[in-house]
Amino acid sequence: MSKRTKIKKTQVEQLLDKNKIPYQSLELNVLNQSSTEIKKNLSKAGIPRESLIYKTLSSNGDKSGPVIAVLPVTKHLDEKKLAAVSGNKRTEMIPLKELQKTTGYIHGANNPVGIWHNHHGKFPIYFDKTSLSDELIYVSAGELNRSDLINAKQVAELIGASFADLLAD
Repeated sequence: MSKRTKIKKTQVEQLLDKNKIPYQSLELNVLNQSSTEIKKNLSKAGIPRESLIYKTLSSNGDKSGPVIAVLPVTKHLDEKKLAAVSGNKRTEMIPLKELQKTTGYIHGANNPVGIWHNHHGKFPIYFDKTSLSDELIYVSAGELNRSDLINAKQVAELIGASFADLLAD
């Protein structure tokens, strides 16, 4: 009989457990892969479509400072829409060299729950409204190659996030 290696929970997963938010952990890598590799990995993981995977992007608002946007990995952020919903005149993506210092996470590991926790809810967080119809979405688990299947409404309620149209047309 072989022993299964238990995967250590990420800080994000520990926070979800503590707050009784159900999730399903998954090892998944879609960062810097070709579309063929991504489709193969999604199929292997049982994920029906790439648009269920959401990315967490960090921008700086000219008035608010850091603003966090969560949207499908297959879509592009409309910075004007993010600025409008967050009370800014404009927003600008945080440069990669400043990302970890600002959010606490490296590129590919940003997570709305972890950012909320690490910054005591000071950064406004917005989920794109498509997450309401998808209901269950995959977000980074706070580490590279790790994702969690979550209910966007439950997580948004926990972290005080809002839903808005954030997608570029």
